[in-house]
Amino acid sequence: MNQLSILILAAGKGTRMYSDRAKVLHEIAGQSMISRVIDTALQLQPDFIGAVIGHGKELVKAQTERPVQWIEQAEQLGTGHAVACALPYLPKDGVTLVLYGDVPLIDVPTLKALITAADNGKNTVLLTDTLNDPTGYGRIVRENNGHIVRIVEEKDALPEEKEIDEINTGIMVLPTAKIADWTSRLKNANAQGEYYLTDVIALSVADHIPVIGVALPAHYLAAGVNNKLQQAELERIFQRQTAECLMTAGVTIADPNRFDVRGTLQCGKDVFIDINAVFEGECVLGNRVQIGANCVLKNVQVADDTVIKPFSHLENCTIGNNAQIGPFARLRPDTVLSDNVHIGNFVEVKKSTVKENSKINHLTYIGDSDIGANTNIGAGTITCNYDGVNKFRTEIGDNVFIGSNTLLVAPVKVGNSATTGAGSVITKTCPNDKLTVARAKQITLDNWQRPVKK
Repeated sequence: MNQLSILILAAGKGTRMYSDRAKVLHEIAGQSMISRVIDTALQLQPDFIGAVIGHGKELVKAQTERPVQWIEQAEQLGTGHAVACALPYLPKDGVTLVLYGDVPLIDVPTLKALITAADNGKNTVLLTDTLNDPTGYGRIVRENNGHIVRIVEEKDALPEEKEIDEINTGIMVLPTAKIADWTSRLKNANAQGEYYLTDVIALSVADHIPVIGVALPAHYLAAGVNNKLQQAELERIFQRQTAECLMTAGVTIADPNRFDVRGTLQCGKDVFIDINAVFEGECVLGNRVQIGANCVLKNVQVADDTVIKPFSHLENCTIGNNAQIGPFARLRPDTVLSDNVHIGNFVEVKKSTVKENSKINHLTYIGDSDIGANTNIGAGTITCNYDGVNKFRTEIGDNVFIGSNTLLVAPVKVGNSATTGAGSVITKTCPNDKLTVARAKQITLDNWQRPVKK
């Protein structure tokens, strides 16, 4: 096969998004639209890939970490002009696939079909669709023999042309060697005053290069995003497809319409996911894991038989087998929980390890700590790990009982089988097998009177 070049047109402002960000930076499933298009394009292993950018170009480059050639379109004078801006970067032969940064769900099989139909540049190829209501789209004009002869935009179409229901998606494959000639011959004598890339179709016909139409297998694949409503529609299509793939593989999802994956989700057998669960980054769920309603997991690994109860937020952490988390628990980055650990309601754990069979069940903050096995942390316990400048670690051994409302002022160590009295402020090492109490003596003032408001 000759060289494959890919151009992604992404210079538009996206006025109807009503946003300061460039349109192509708006996200589908947690990833910018242009990043999605680039990732799809890279799967085709092109010899060259470039993105034509304009509005918000610096932010687009900064937030899209992909191996592409960035090409600036200083003035947005139409799609034909955008492709002309890329001419200095294109090779001399092969084919060029034209994509759009705001068409995020286009897939590899569809693009491979287009490239195959191009036959190494012998044909110009269009991706077409047929709509019940084609209003707003460029129409595919064919001769009586069915051959495509041109594309007419909605604003320039005659009444009879507006009756055509076959439309141009904008995605096409062009013989690279002809692009310079064709773009130089484009005119802007149209309602928009722009240089339309679609006009190269008539030029292809005039140069006796056949124009082939490839039918789109599903409407959403070439659907563009011009406003937040269209963005939301594609989001739900993507999420529904993701849910269906998981359910087909055996995952139970309480409601596939209330489910979001913004990254990747790998599941074992007999996994249950309740409503409104959100998975970000790379998440792995073992066998028989249960995810409660309204949980958020980001870059989390959960081993077999663990239950994550409702409204829990977990990020960059690892959880062992048969653990119980939540409800309303927060596990922050670098938390590692071993098997059979219990983390209860309104408990926050950060940058800590908790060994087997230990329990932290109520209203507690554990930060920068190492907790041994078979240890119980009482309600209201706080590891005081930060002095305003530096972080310090707390070490708690095996078989420890931390009394309720204990403050552990790091750096501090609690030995194996030690116990702290409720309400203690621990600032020194607690020896093994001993009870340590650190609190003021209780007194009662007999002559004290409560102040009365005047």
